[in-house]
Amino acid sequence: MKHAFLIVAGGRGQRAGGGIPKQYQQLGGMPLIRHSLLAALTHSTIGSVQVVIHADDQALYHNAIQGLPAAEKLAAACFGGDSRQESVRFGLEALNRLPEPPATVLIHDAARPFLKPVDIDRLLAALAASPGAILAVPVVDTLKRASMQDAGGTSLIPRLIEGGADRNGLWRAQTPQAFHFGAILDAHRTTEKRTDLTDDAAVAEAAGLAVQLVPGAEDNFKVTEAADFARAERQFLQALGDIRSGQGYDVHAFGDEPGRPLMLAGIVVPHSRSLAGHSDADVGLHALTDALLGALAAGDIGQHFPPSDARWKNAASDRFLAHAAELLRQRGGAIAHLDLTFICEAPKIGPHRETMRARIAEICGIAIERVAVKATTTEGLGFTGRREGIAAQALATIRLPL
Repeated sequence: MKHAFLIVAGGRGQRAGGGIPKQYQQLGGMPLIRHSLLAALTHSTIGSVQVVIHADDQALYHNAIQGLPAAEKLAAACFGGDSRQESVRFGLEALNRLPEPPATVLIHDAARPFLKPVDIDRLLAALAASPGAILAVPVVDTLKRASMQDAGGTSLIPRLIEGGADRNGLWRAQTPQAFHFGAILDAHRTTEKRTDLTDDAAVAEAAGLAVQLVPGAEDNFKVTEAADFARAERQFLQALGDIRSGQGYDVHAFGDEPGRPLMLAGIVVPHSRSLAGHSDADVGLHALTDALLGALAAGDIGQHFPPSDARWKNAASDRFLAHAAELLRQRGGAIAHLDLTFICEAPKIGPHRETMRARIAEICGIAIERVAVKATTTEGLGFTGRREGIAAQALATIRLPL
């Protein structure tokens, strides 16, 4: 059977704050939506992935999908509608226009970043017996029904307990929700005028389809409010129990190429001389790149970007560091900390320290609090003491899944 994965990412997510829709805010060094994309694209049974986005988010989405593995599975994003139900229908219609529409589809919220491969496996297995299946967790807390008092006609505020509710047989629905493709597409078409259906299982039920409950996990929660990002960050880091470190060291001599800027840590530093090298000779970013590659046991910068390759002539070294950071993300890991030290008599690093930290954080997609930049001299000793060049050493601490 050909399986498709539909990610709904057209909402505004205003309760989460942050200035941009929550699906594009950072979690573990990458946009929230990227976690769901990675889960879908790297699953061996998923043949195509369709994302539904808001028309205003095209640039944010484009940035979020850069460098994804198995990107050939990713169809062009389509735009959503005025409601989640309408957005799902638009996504299903987009999948239906593929040269070969899928046999089944899993519909997932972009704001649930902790989907596991086993969840996808169990949902697809359930479809062998039912036209629909959803992840869900049983309700274990005592339920109370609150009285509601009209507060000036503007909102309803819970006041007093009116009574309890029987929790027996109650489950909390999650996503993905999986269906035979033709059946759920027909169900959405026939119920498109309904406004009381809160998820795709409700759409399926309204169309007379049987939907099976598949036990999910509390970890698969939906990021809704600002506090949920803190919970998600803790959960993300707790899952990365393999902590590693790598070191990098690089040296470049001063050169005299006219018009060549001095690049250090991704920024132009005013100075009378520049560094010589095949690329832009950014000694700081080269050391950081090697530190990350070392932590990953993935070779060194020369292996990935050989100086004999004309493609890297005068290349910006931010590409090298971004590549190493992406290799880490592809393995499901995250940067815990980067520590960079320049060794030189001149130029002075202190006036540029914060700009350098911000640029490194931007390249790697991490918070600036995870980046340290320092400088020292050799008290006039050695080649740096003679002002013949600049050296840099770096330490990278990373987290990987166990």
